[in-house]
Formats: sequence, structure tokens, C-alpha cells
Amino acid sequence: MTREHVYRLDMDEFDAAAYGAGVAQDYDALYEGQLDTDGAVERIRDLAAGDPVLEFGIGTGRLAIPLAKGGLDVHGIEASPEMVAVLREKDGGQQIPIELGDFAETDAGRSDFGLVLLAFNTIFALPSQMEQVRCFNNAAKHLRPGGCFVVECWIPDLADFNQNRAVRSRVVRPDLASIEILELDAAEQRMLTTQVVF
Repeated sequence: MTREHVYRLDMDEFDAAAYGAGVAQDYDALYEGQLDTDGAVERIRDLAAGDPVLEFGIGTGRLAIPLAKGGLDVHGIEASPEMVAVLREKDGGQQIPIELGDFAETDAGRSDFGLVLLAFNTIFALPSQMEQVRCFNNAAKHLRPGGCFVVECWIPDLADFNQNRAVRSRVVRPDLASIEILELDAAEQRMLTTQVVF
């Protein structure tokens, strides 16, 4: 990576767009080959059963574009204009309706989605349990009766932490490697993560 990305998550002045602003240009390269995108798309397609899909934190369109190309009516909410710009540059990215804003509160203008998706640990971008509750309420507002809210996230193993810190490899490839440093505040149920990319 040729760029250095630094952003601070300040609980008092939370900026939902900060993460995307810092990593948008390198996001796809960083996670290339690290995720089972085909398997995730197939599972989401099965769960949606032909109904419209709304993705919270649509990012660069890793899931949304193949879902849309597969015939689903896909919409998104994304806080980062930089992430949306990368999505728009991709084949099929121009046709996906996207609302800019914080997915814990932004309205996509419909309440007939069969599935609302929050993938790849994106729920942890919300700075507090209250924000997560607001996100669940926002998902419910967009879902048709009987629709489902799919949340994909990693569950930390507390055994990995020593004195409330853990270090793990995140991405290891011949051209790129990254490590993640985790700092846990168990009482507050918060974890700060820092990813260093080489």
C-alpha cells in the first residue's frame, strides 16, 4: 500500500463516514481473496427469495453488485461518499440506488424489503450499544412483514486477549500483509481495533 490511513473513532464526535474516507481507494485490494463472496452472495440470494434487498454499509459493492447482476432489486445505505465513488466505477455499480448517510438512521424510502443486510463486521462501526439498537430499529422500519435482518459479524474469543490486548494476522499474501491490534474494554463492552498494512 502506498497510502497511510489514519482515522480516530471519537465516541463524542462519531463520524460514520470516517472509515470509508480513509480506506476506500485500497479497500478492495486489501480484502481481495480473503472473503467467500460467492458463498455469501448465494446464501443472501436464497434468504431473499426474490424479494428486494437493502444493504446497510454497502461499501464498494462486493455483495451488492453480484446480487444485482443476479436479478435482485438491491439498494444501499452508505455513509462514505468515497466508498460509493468506488462502487460507481464498477460494472453494474451505477444502477444501484444508494442513500448517503449513517445506516443507523438513514431512510431508504421503502418499507417492503424482504432482507436487510449488515455484512462483514460492519455492525462494529457503530460506536455504542444504543447505536446498534437504533440500527436494528432502522432495519425493522425497512422490512416487509416476515422479512429478515441478516447480521454477519465476528465474535471475539476472550481467551485471545492478554491484559485486554490481542494481536492477530488479518491478511497474509505475497504482496501484502496486515496485522490487527485489538484493545478490549470489557466493562464498557467496547473494542478498539487498529489494522496495520505492510
